[in-house]
Amino acid sequence: MAGKREKKAGRRPGALAVVMAAMLVLVSTEGSRGSAVSSPVSPLEEPAALLRTEKPAEVTGPAAPLSEGPLTEEEGETEEPERTVPAGPVPESEPAADTYFDGAVFLGDSRTEGFYLYSGLKTGQYLYAVGATVESVFSKPVWDRGTEKVSLLDALAELDCRRVYLMLGVNELGWSKIENFHDQYALVIDRIREDHPEAEIALQSILPVSSRQEAKGTYVNNRRIEAYNQVIAALAEEKGCAFVNVAEAVTGEDGCLPANLNFDGVHLNPAGCRIWLDYLRTHTF
Repeated sequence: MAGKREKKAGRRPGALAVVMAAMLVLVSTEGSRGSAVSSPVSPLEEPAALLRTEKPAEVTGPAAPLSEGPLTEEEGETEEPERTVPAGPVPESEPAADTYFDGAVFLGDSRTEGFYLYSGLKTGQYLYAVGATVESVFSKPVWDRGTEKVSLLDALAELDCRRVYLMLGVNELGWSKIENFHDQYALVIDRIREDHPEAEIALQSILPVSSRQEAKGTYVNNRRIEAYNQVIAALAEEKGCAFVNVAEAVTGEDGCLPANLNFDGVHLNPAGCRIWLDYLRTHTF
């Protein structure tokens, strides 16, 4: 995006160092990329209607205007807007009405698709694609805007929004170096800040997988997810973003995604997506 604002959110040196050192042992060296996690398919729906091998990103709902207009010359544009999000995970709050999400954009992979399909939330806007990663959101053309396809971040740049909820990371679990995930996710945050300096950004924790998925012995497992979620939490502090730990709402006593909340061990079913929405309603920022 040549010509965009050159402002960057300030880093907090050292916020990640201890976390990264402890977590590197958790990440194997199998391959540089993992396979994409496909779309959720409900047994209650016609499979042909929901199963997609290459799902275009979607934008739904009316665009909400920004709460404030652009800064004037008198006001100046030399400083970033003050960030008031709490340090650490966003604490529990009184339940918000669904109008709280009027100016929100939910951007992510097939799990965000599931949230759109099954949560019951009727407001906000949605950008998602099967297999989306913190790398592909920059360049992979998945959203058809009529005359051409653009990437998720290019699509987001064209929308007005007050806050952006990100759900990314499950498709990156096979990456060989966890530092690459950290650095690339940081670039995603920087890009959103360039395009939407007034918007708040929420980094959602990666949701767990089921015990049956764990038993497969692949890199898509809860030990790896926990390591990546520590990186996301550290990034939220480093970049002044909200860390919304939605994973805790759908994690059973055994540390796995309960059988009654998922379709396939990875994707939440309607019951799980409603819990996800309830968590967002009670963890506002």
